Amino acid sequence: MDENTEVWRKFYDKALSQSHLKRTEFTISLNESNLKVAIDCGCGVGNDIAYLENQGYQVYGFDINPDSIALCRNRFQSKSQVSISQSSFEKYDYPKAGIVIANSSLFFADPTHFESVWKKIESSLGSGGVFAGDFMGINDSWALFYRSPTTSLTAAQIETLFANFDIVRFCEREEDGLTSLGKIKHWHTFSVVAVKR
Repeated sequence: MDENTEVWRKFYDKALSQSHLKRTEFTISLNESNLKVAIDCGCGVGNDIAYLENQGYQVYGFDINPDSIALCRNRFQSKSQVSISQSSFEKYDYPKAGIVIANSSLFFADPTHFESVWKKIESSLGSGGVFAGDFMGINDSWALFYRSPTTSLTAAQIETLFANFDIVRFCEREEDGLTSLGKIKHWHTFSVVAVKR
């Protein structure tokens, strides 16, 4: 087992003990698209999938990590409203949706394909649909020193992505802090909730 696999396994073990994000509840409250379909990009262990499915959504989750997929397929095998795929941001076939969530996952989209990935995400959302997710800022320590390429953006670049949206929340975080596995790093992230016009 390589070091990368071991890191992700520890992350998933810890994540399983957590609940869905409160932001996901807020996102549902804003959805005026009439589409009870949600996409969870980089779904991890599926905590948000479980909540969305419980709220009556058809949920599509994808992740590039095979451990995540195995875990979610096992967790949701009896749920006909949940579809799990192993895929990257770049290769995923995004269905029409009322909600797209990308919690701490868009960081890992290939920077050379980020623009086309964002276009796919935006076009998958129906009018009145909601995007909720996180973007990596340029001062984040993973922006340059991570084990695989990451996509980091300025606040202005992120705002440009949302030209066809009404931004409801736009929060910047920049501080030293712990990763979920207890290692110190410099965090620089932007969390966005926005409704597509």
